[in-house]
Amino acid sequence: MPMTPKMRQHLKAKAHKLKPIVLIGSNGLTDAVQKEIDRALTDHELIKIRLPSIERDEKQTLLNEICASNQAELVQLIGNIGILYRMKAE
Repeated sequence: MPMTPKMRQHLKAKAHKLKPIVLIGSNGLTDAVQKEIDRALTDHELIKIRLPSIERDEKQTLLNEICASNQAELVQLIGNIGILYRMKAE
């Protein structure tokens, strides 16, 4: 089910106080990073990812790729921080 604007707004507010859990460095999206993102989403539902060494136009593409492979949704991308959400399995 697609995220409603109201839900997105709620998640942005919740994510505001979070610290980035995953850092994507100059090696890009490695298998280890993918596993860590999956584990973090399983544990927390809502996570921040820091993308400091990625070019601006590549960030959106990379986050879309991460979301697709982890069944997550991109809540927001601000500067070097991406916010991802995946509802916990019941």
